[in-house]
Amino acid sequence: MTAPVLAQAPVKDHSRILGIGAYRPTVTVTNDDVCQWIDSSDEWIRQRTGIVTRHRAPADVSVIDMAEGASREALAAAGIEGSQLGAVIVSTVTHPYATPSAAAVLADRLDATPAPAYDISAACAGYCYGVAQADALVRSGAADYVLVVGAEKLSDFIDNTERTISFLLGDGAGAVVVGPSQTPGIGPSVWGSDGSKWGTIGMTHSLLDVRDLSDEAERDGAGNAAAVLGTEAKIWPTLRQDGQSVFRWAVWEMAKVAKRALDAAGVGPEDISAFVPHQANMRIIDEMVKQLKLPESVVVARDIVDAGNTSAASIPLAAHRLLKENPELSGTLALQIGFGAGLVFGAQVVVLP
Repeated sequence: MTAPVLAQAPVKDHSRILGIGAYRPTVTVTNDDVCQWIDSSDEWIRQRTGIVTRHRAPADVSVIDMAEGASREALAAAGIEGSQLGAVIVSTVTHPYATPSAAAVLADRLDATPAPAYDISAACAGYCYGVAQADALVRSGAADYVLVVGAEKLSDFIDNTERTISFLLGDGAGAVVVGPSQTPGIGPSVWGSDGSKWGTIGMTHSLLDVRDLSDEAERDGAGNAAAVLGTEAKIWPTLRQDGQSVFRWAVWEMAKVAKRALDAAGVGPEDISAFVPHQANMRIIDEMVKQLKLPESVVVARDIVDAGNTSAASIPLAAHRLLKENPELSGTLALQIGFGAGLVFGAQVVVLP
């Protein structure tokens, strides 16, 4: 008896980014605003980070709301309807529910049901991770069109008095639609992780800590964790980092990853028109430009000046702004790289939509 042969989805040769969208919250927070909480100054923050302002969402605007705003613009730019999506991927570390996913709600809002929808937790590299997966899904025949969103409401997880990271962070969302292409539009992804540095960026508490401290406070009748612990500790998990370790890792290791992405795509610095790195710190961006020996003709995204660090939303927001200000870059090559908590990293050369 002849064994049955499984049918497989027809593969596609290439994929590309077809459209991009962005959502920037209306509240603008200046350096002077954040310096109400920390012993710093506008001058110090500008010199050390390049940040002048950052956007933060009001209480009634959620991660999903911002993701929806960016997604609708991306879908319109790509010329497709939500019902045509074969998958919805949301990269976020600030959706306040461990489950269900932000992506499932977003898919419903966009009329993408029953497309598979899932979140990924890869922090500031999450958008590049999403693009890598979308590229594979489209070319494997698993989906015709994939929505990739980076959306963060980091202000929900900020301790304003914490000075290692709180002043860096902003809110926002960026989205792209990835679909089939007759020519290569997304180069090979160079991505990975280094869990040995897991503790350099992260949360002050786990959800189990929140549960246990809350229970203890209730049993003791204290009503708050600070009273139980006898300290000024807070239960709510907030972000913090070992800034110097992260800075050294980003400066010395991420330029190598970016070079590998160029090599994997078969292009050199002289072949790209734009560089869109994660908007973590202006000094990191400047050092990467130097190490990559990028020609002056390459337009470098510096959205960090006005937007701060928006984690997974950082790269699509920066690319969106780059194209608004330089429409002639549409159809040209850009190198993008994300890196952050995990530690994780991801990079690709892409054709800008």
